[in-house]
Amino acid sequence: MPDVIFEEIECKTAVHRIATNSLPFRWTLNPYRGCQHACTYCFARGTHQHLGYDAGRDFESRVIVKVNAPEMLRQDLGRPGWQRELIAVGTACDPYQAAELKYSLTHRILRVLRDYANPTSIVTKSPLIVRDADVLESLGREAELTVSFSIATLNEEIWKRIEPGTAKPQKRLDAMRLLSERGIRCGVLLAPVLPGLTDAPEDLERVVEAAREHGASFVHDNVLYLKPGTKEWFMPFLREAYPHLPERYAKYYRGAYAPKTYTQDVHRTIGNLRRKYDLIPPERIMPSAGQLQLAM
Repeated sequence: MPDVIFEEIECKTAVHRIATNSLPFRWTLNPYRGCQHACTYCFARGTHQHLGYDAGRDFESRVIVKVNAPEMLRQDLGRPGWQRELIAVGTACDPYQAAELKYSLTHRILRVLRDYANPTSIVTKSPLIVRDADVLESLGREAELTVSFSIATLNEEIWKRIEPGTAKPQKRLDAMRLLSERGIRCGVLLAPVLPGLTDAPEDLERVVEAAREHGASFVHDNVLYLKPGTKEWFMPFLREAYPHLPERYAKYYRGAYAPKTYTQDVHRTIGNLRRKYDLIPPERIMPSAGQLQLAM
């Protein structure tokens, strides 16, 4: 992995309103931009281009740190017009990436959210979230709280290639079990489903079954989509790592999204698994990973 440069900035506001009414929340919070997880498929890669950086190595090694985000959040939530609406934390870049070990922004943000009893949802790939179990537990007693662990596969060979900077999927499951045992509502985002790599029915079932065994209340799924900025990075990776797949992907991803028939088949398969393992419908918990692009 390349050396990481942290660019510290001060933000004018911590929460941002999204320009759509199709999601179960209107406000997002991302303390970091760029992500050391280096997931090859990350839909947020293109956002780095807006900063004048590339969507490849720069996205992974130039992390923007909003050093005053906790203080600005306290101001945001203290405004007379704030209605204690749900805030989604980590919709673009993981709030528990390695930068959190240095800056503890997410920890401090959670303490503010707890102080204001503000409904919150969190998405992460990192077991580092267990460090904040106490504050999460107390926040969950005061307001609605959902923690979603993103897991694309339990196949470690594939995981190492597509998510080289992340913790093992099993460590995420173990973290979910610990939080669930403390009464925190947790679930799995089975996303993205990668055609030809992670979409075999038996592989999908392994994730859903493991989610249930580790205390998940829900499983949500979404098929890979390749926006500009991501596609230019992902396709060369695919040609090198899985040379039998680029032709299929070229047919599937003439645009950003896989064919509707394929996506529907995946949703149907996971829907059946969700019923088999008695997990509640995903729309009651979180939007799809695809929808989250609107929330960045």
